Amino acid sequence: MIETVNAYFQQHRQRHLEELKQFLRFPSVSALSEHTGDMTRCAEWLAAALREAGLEHVAVMPTEGGHPVVYADWQHAEGRPTVLIYGHYDVQPAEPLELWTTPPFEPDIRDGKLYARGSTDDKGQLLLHVKAVEAFLRTTGSLPVNVKFCIEGEEEIASRHLPAFVEQHRELLAADIVTLSDTSLHGPDQPALMYGLRGLAGVELVVEGASSDLHSGLYGGGVPNPLHALTQLLATFHDESGRVAVDGFYDGVLELSERERTAFRQIEPEESRLLDELGLDALFGEAGYSYLERTTARPTLEITSLSGGFQGEGIKPIIPRQASAKIACRLVAAQVPERVMDALEAHVQRHAPAAVRVELKRLLTGNPFLTPIDHPTMVAAAAAYAEEYGVEPVYLRSGGSIPIVEVLGRVLDAPVVMLGFGLPGENLHAPNEHFHLRNWDKGLSTISRYWLKLAEG
Repeated sequence: MIETVNAYFQQHRQRHLEELKQFLRFPSVSALSEHTGDMTRCAEWLAAALREAGLEHVAVMPTEGGHPVVYADWQHAEGRPTVLIYGHYDVQPAEPLELWTTPPFEPDIRDGKLYARGSTDDKGQLLLHVKAVEAFLRTTGSLPVNVKFCIEGEEEIASRHLPAFVEQHRELLAADIVTLSDTSLHGPDQPALMYGLRGLAGVELVVEGASSDLHSGLYGGGVPNPLHALTQLLATFHDESGRVAVDGFYDGVLELSERERTAFRQIEPEESRLLDELGLDALFGEAGYSYLERTTARPTLEITSLSGGFQGEGIKPIIPRQASAKIACRLVAAQVPERVMDALEAHVQRHAPAAVRVELKRLLTGNPFLTPIDHPTMVAAAAAYAEEYGVEPVYLRSGGSIPIVEVLGRVLDAPVVMLGFGLPGENLHAPNEHFHLRNWDKGLSTISRYWLKLAEG
């Protein structure tokens, strides 16, 4: 069957790429109100493309004050799993326009690459799934699995309204597996499965002393200094090796398996190259873990800013009335942001100097995400990649966060597979964004193979 759909992809390749160009011509910039009409027109074009592919129950669904979600499904594969395909039709602003070789919303193919805003993030990768549906339905009359599409218009502005939409429509979106293509290969012809994302707990510490700034000559040495108190407090958050010294901080952390650590060693960056690139003399971090493990699979606590006293040119010799610091904790499965914040608050209460008042403000949270690499849907994805690319995928965790991935997995109670086909260096979010068309072809075949493997169980 894979030979049949691959032949269809080759036969219709030119038409499919012309349709992708149509999709890319919409300046669907969600961040700018001037493009609200373009967002609507893009969503409507996408809905028409889903209908043309053979999908059913296609709808452009409103969100509470945001850009619409495009939904579609095909659910006639009795006894087979249901795959929810997530993607986004919004794009980043294209400025600075003068740095584009060709206009950002006039797609152009050069040297086997399609240049346009949204080509790799995420219109090109999203349309792969639509064309895979079309190929199966036109050649065999059915799909190997049941599919649903949930395509939002706000990913580039932090998916403001999608979490509430998913909660509200959880029955409509119910699925056995969530799949998205909005990530990258590890390199040319080297597929990668991103299986974990770190969460986030952000707080601000505010230390207050006297009721106003005080002259350091008149009061220095006789009153508490909030900056001194704050730096003393911040110094208690880590031990000498870089491990977080907050009781309860590591509660819930799932330790790396030996298989994961072996997979990490295969892609561990060379330390000398890192030092050269970063302009450092040495790396630093939690003992017993490699650089890659520390930055993607271990939790961290980073002081991201300090403020207090006079910040202008020169010196103003005062004792400030207030000082503050912002802290970002990157979390891993299965840490809970609220519990980490509770641990931080308890730590602050134990270690705060008595002569000042200290407040911990909770600013933002995001849950970590993980799909184990030995989960059956991950095994199927790895096999599909290996068949198409001729090599096994590498396994990656991201040090950053994509909050909507965790929301989809948690609310729908389904594993999430990030099946990416972009490449590092394709300038997503930057001028001259592009998508290698070799991976357009391989992406179509990989997705088709993946569905066939899911159908086999």
